[in-house]
Amino acid sequence: MNNNYRSGYIAILGRPNVGKSTLLNHLIGQKLSITSRKPQTTRHQIFGIKTTDDTQFIFVDTPGLHKGGKQALHRYLNRAAQSIIHDVDLIVFVVESLRWEDEDDIVISFIKKAKCPVLLVVNKIDLVKEKDDLLPYLESAGKKYSFTDVVPVAANKNLHLDNLLDLIRQKLPESEAHYPSDQLTNRSSNFVAAEMIREKIVRLLGDELPYATTVEIEKFEDTAKLLRLHAVIWVERENQKAIVIGKKGEKLKKIGMQARKELQNFFEKKVYLETWVKVRKGWADDERALQQLGYIDEF
Repeated sequence: MNNNYRSGYIAILGRPNVGKSTLLNHLIGQKLSITSRKPQTTRHQIFGIKTTDDTQFIFVDTPGLHKGGKQALHRYLNRAAQSIIHDVDLIVFVVESLRWEDEDDIVISFIKKAKCPVLLVVNKIDLVKEKDDLLPYLESAGKKYSFTDVVPVAANKNLHLDNLLDLIRQKLPESEAHYPSDQLTNRSSNFVAAEMIREKIVRLLGDELPYATTVEIEKFEDTAKLLRLHAVIWVERENQKAIVIGKKGEKLKKIGMQARKELQNFFEKKVYLETWVKVRKGWADDERALQQLGYIDEF
């Protein structure tokens, strides 16, 4: 092993919709965590593993920390985000340039419980029209906590991400790799497939999307040349089912077409995908239903 080899876990924390999943995908150079403009698209902890000649970065994407939490699903999302802070070597706290919300302060309150270093990433700097406004924001945000560094980036443009990786590496412990060099994530192929389908639902339905929508893979048959998937899209009410299916099935057909294309790119083989929309009343506020649908506490 390289005597200077480093390996460690890095939690990516932040309020919803600041670009955490986009940052993860661009840091590892692979579309893994699903993204959309809709808050709380990410619902699970997802490991994204980047292995180089001298470092293994194990990034942990988390749901956005948010106010509220009355529904079982909301409580699960907050637990999934909070639980990781005690088990990582570094926290990357992501905020949006020129914006500081109450929910950013909520994240700070949880970060204060951690014992590891915290690095502040100010994302979406490409959207700042007056660049002179950025420096005062960086200075004021940097005073919110004793951050090791403050790094302005534009994750979707790959701007300053090399610098960010260098700073992260400096904070990781000297250690041999925790995972094989060709492993991309800790998640199963079944999980990845379900998330890719859910992303298309989120993106295509937009504001029409029922919040309580999830995807379950009922059949996953993987052969050398073909991946055969049967997926159930779960909603809570009959009228939500109609929204997902769309007029004459057009919405569901489009979801299937776009998901199949992305699945084929990811798994590098032909994909046969069948989708159904089913109603399960109250699943998002039922702890047992959440566990059955894959929302299992890992903390």
